[in-house]
Amino acid sequence: MFLTPAEIASATVENGIKKTSLPIWKMILLGIMAGAFIAFAAEGSNMAASHLLSQPETFGLGKLVAGVIFPAGLILVVICGAELFTGNSLILMSVLSKKATVGGLLKNWVFVYIGNLIGSVLIAFFIAKSGQLSASSAELAGMTIKIAAGKVALPFGSAVILGILCNWLVCAAVWMATGAKDITGKIFAIFFPIMLFIVSGFEHSVANMYYIPAGIFAKAVPAYAEAALALGVTEEQMASLNWGALFGSNLLPVTIGNVIGGAVFMGMIYWFVYLRKSEKK
Repeated sequence: MFLTPAEIASATVENGIKKTSLPIWKMILLGIMAGAFIAFAAEGSNMAASHLLSQPETFGLGKLVAGVIFPAGLILVVICGAELFTGNSLILMSVLSKKATVGGLLKNWVFVYIGNLIGSVLIAFFIAKSGQLSASSAELAGMTIKIAAGKVALPFGSAVILGILCNWLVCAAVWMATGAKDITGKIFAIFFPIMLFIVSGFEHSVANMYYIPAGIFAKAVPAYAEAALALGVTEEQMASLNWGALFGSNLLPVTIGNVIGGAVFMGMIYWFVYLRKSEKK
């Protein structure tokens, strides 16, 4: 058994009311948990797929392997209970239904985003300091740097569009998980859309809060930087990988795209289809 789309729309509005009513400290702490969960998924998928991604003939297979592992992040967020900025784009439905305020929406987005950033960077720091990146003769470190350098090198417009496509799928996963009535159903509802966005190479702001800091931490280790150079990362690309680029070159456009993809292409459209008429009555 599962909820109909119209019932999911109503449940999403109720969830938005609860999310905007959380105290700030809970938004931040639950945001940290979500950031950490997504970061665990990112580092795990990197570990499993790094060698495959480094070879042109197995690149597609590497993306598939990463796509199979990464959904664990959102599964942890939904089932354990945490606040993820991208999924919270759907709170717009509560605002459109006049059950939550714009101020409440923005408060949630800001503090959850901060929490997500803290949790993701914390895991990136731990991974860098743990020695895990030396796996496979530091090939994992090299690929971590290569992935991060590629993300900060994206043109602004491309990053926005890739962010739109990503969160369209992420919010579709959250939407379907809301409709599932048991844990197994929620896991399957989440798995396929998230696998699809990873295999497609779309851009997720919270995941990038791990990928890019992990690359920044890794490039500070000479052996890891050498491994990245061996994978084709240039000195110029390495120099461009820094904290300013994290925020200005990637998180800014990707976050804009994520908000559009989740709030407009999922939240606004489904509110218009399933809730607008009933509320007018």
